[in-house]
Amino acid sequence: MSLEGRTITLIEDDPIMGESLVDRLTLEGATVRWLKGCAAAVAELRFGTTDLVISDIRLPDGTGEEVFGAVSAFTDVPPFLFITGHGDIDQAVRLMRAGAGDYLTKPFEMTVFLGRVEQLLRPLERPGTPVLGVSPGMIEVERLLRRIGRISSTVLLTGETGVGKEVCARFLHGLRAPDPGPFVAVNCAAIPKDLMESELLGHEKGAFTGAATRHLGYAERARNGILFLDEIGELDLKLQAKLLRLIEDRSFHRVGGEIAVPLGARLVCATNADLTERVKAGTFREDLYYRINVLTVPIPPLRMRPDDVEWLATRLLDTLAADLGSDVAGIGSLAMGELRAHSWPGNARELRNRIERAVALAPGRYLMTGDLFPDRVATGERSVRAVSLEAARDEAESREIRRALADAEGGIAAAAAALGISRTTMWEKMRRLGIDASSDARPEPGRRP
Repeated sequence: MSLEGRTITLIEDDPIMGESLVDRLTLEGATVRWLKGCAAAVAELRFGTTDLVISDIRLPDGTGEEVFGAVSAFTDVPPFLFITGHGDIDQAVRLMRAGAGDYLTKPFEMTVFLGRVEQLLRPLERPGTPVLGVSPGMIEVERLLRRIGRISSTVLLTGETGVGKEVCARFLHGLRAPDPGPFVAVNCAAIPKDLMESELLGHEKGAFTGAATRHLGYAERARNGILFLDEIGELDLKLQAKLLRLIEDRSFHRVGGEIAVPLGARLVCATNADLTERVKAGTFREDLYYRINVLTVPIPPLRMRPDDVEWLATRLLDTLAADLGSDVAGIGSLAMGELRAHSWPGNARELRNRIERAVALAPGRYLMTGDLFPDRVATGERSVRAVSLEAARDEAESREIRRALADAEGGIAAAAAALGISRTTMWEKMRRLGIDASSDARPEPGRRP
């Protein structure tokens, strides 16, 4: 059995039992978070992601049942495997009825324990090569989009400008194979409000001055595909009412038309605005908000997912170099360090712009800091960081280990072989450098392997 690429949270206050389980699960390839109380577990599970929770029933500050009850209120609850004493069997059975995965009574054979772990993890097949990013946040976004990709409910994508909302919408569209239909994108902020109704719903010949022929709007042209309404928060209140009617009736009338036209497309909306605040301010209809807020997918900003910076930069470089016919071969290590350290106010769009400009204009085969940040040179800003040789070596080792893990899709043994080191050496370096293989080698400081 192999648990490579899995993240397991262990809640156990017994140091001997805890150490034994951590060692065995780690040997099988899992990354293990070891927590020793209820409060720490609930706090960790509220914001962290894990594939499985293994919990003792009796804990110093409460019970495993209390942890399960609190975590059950979160989204995407992982399966729980409870470890119980004979006196706790009734409680364990009650937890099973409440939705927990399984339980084991102490003492137990390690082979039986690993078999139960494997059973609980078997349904949780991870996607293969990440499409949207390698950071924990984007892996979770991709997992959620895959879950909702083949249903027809309205989706609301939220996040800052340039964060990749349209990329996520197009990813959703691709999940509708084999017949995805058209992808029709509409920027609600870019079309004048007096033209928006006609552009969205279409118009009949003679509906107004200049309407010389029938015009099919975006909603009709989307047919059985996806109608993507970007910057939905900027839609005029009058159009908000018409959009609400379109969603409720799944049909609409062209301007000047009398025959209802069915809406066959799935509606995907996106915004960088806080719609709840706009509802309070009276600039966005509350009933429309609840209609489009059926499935909400928040996209984290790039500054909160630094692991995606190198991943995105490398892929953008390869694509743009091919498109532009450039012989640029890569990004220098110092420049890559600056990319990771940048705050990215423009998110992924800014990253693409910087890479595209650098690929087009760079004089050498490797992009340097000045190629990617010419604005710093223009303003006299300097970004010179003195680092020790040890820190530089650690950074280089970390980068190569991450790249090997990404190429091996998180496989420790394969990555170690590619680097020419033993698996034991690989684990020691990953532990020292804070690298976690569970999501393409993302670092998670403070996690105990």
